[in-house]
Amino acid sequence: MDGKVEKMVEWYKGYAKRSGFRLNPDMKIVEAICLGLLANEQKHGARYCPCRMVTGDKEEDKKIVCPCVYHKDEIKKMGHCHCRLFVRS
Repeated sequence: MDGKVEKMVEWYKGYAKRSGFRLNPDMKIVEAICLGLLANEQKHGARYCPCRMVTGDKEEDKKIVCPCVYHKDEIKKMGHCHCRLFVRS
């Protein structure tokens, strides 16, 4: 992993721990998601969740900046968020 991805992984790991869930233990999945987040940041100007459609409506798209507004509910219901970055503890 390059330095940017490693920093993201550490931040998301800490965020998950503080929030009562954990980062997906499959680092290949985590790295792929982080690369998607970075690609969206470069293309769209924000780290939009790679599993969600960017609409171009800045207000609406704020909801899908990772960690998105949907992840906690998805973890409760499915045991993981839609993109599988976070999983239930």
